[in-house]
Amino acid sequence: MSARKTPKSTINVITATPAWTRSLRTAAAVCRRAANAALTTAGPRRAVDVSILLTNDSALRKLNAVFRGKDKPTNVLSFPAESDDGRPPGAKGQPRALGDIAIALGVLTREAKAEGKTLTAHLSHLVVHGVLHLLGYDHERDEDALTMERLEKKILAPLGISDPYAIAPVKRPMSKIK
Repeated sequence: MSARKTPKSTINVITATPAWTRSLRTAAAVCRRAANAALTTAGPRRAVDVSILLTNDSALRKLNAVFRGKDKPTNVLSFPAESDDGRPPGAKGQPRALGDIAIALGVLTREAKAEGKTLTAHLSHLVVHGVLHLLGYDHERDEDALTMERLEKKILAPLGISDPYAIAPVKRPMSKIK
């Protein structure tokens, strides 16, 4: 199956923490590649703008506390852009603002090490995961989590990244196990 043709989107990568380039010199390119793969596979058929902030655990902890009420760092946060009508903003004929993604270097590094993944593979997975959230996917219900996981695997495979859930399976509530 070939990927569908999607207009060229703009992926802005902001490296707010210099340690990112010391840890993974190609981080910005990895983000753009993963985001474009996600948009090509699952995105709208029009060009969009996505911004990705590469920052530290402290910044993600603050964002997580303010926007999710959880006072701890997390690996990735997504902030979908919406206009008054609930649709992503964008002038006719112009790329639509899809939203922003923020990723914490420390959490990403610890998770990659614990799961035996490269930084490139784990960063790619988190970017794909974040873009899917911007597109409206979530993993609150088991069935939605499975849909999202399948799509992530489909997007990551052509990038040469193996199943991210094979190493660290997603924990599901025991009540669902029969």
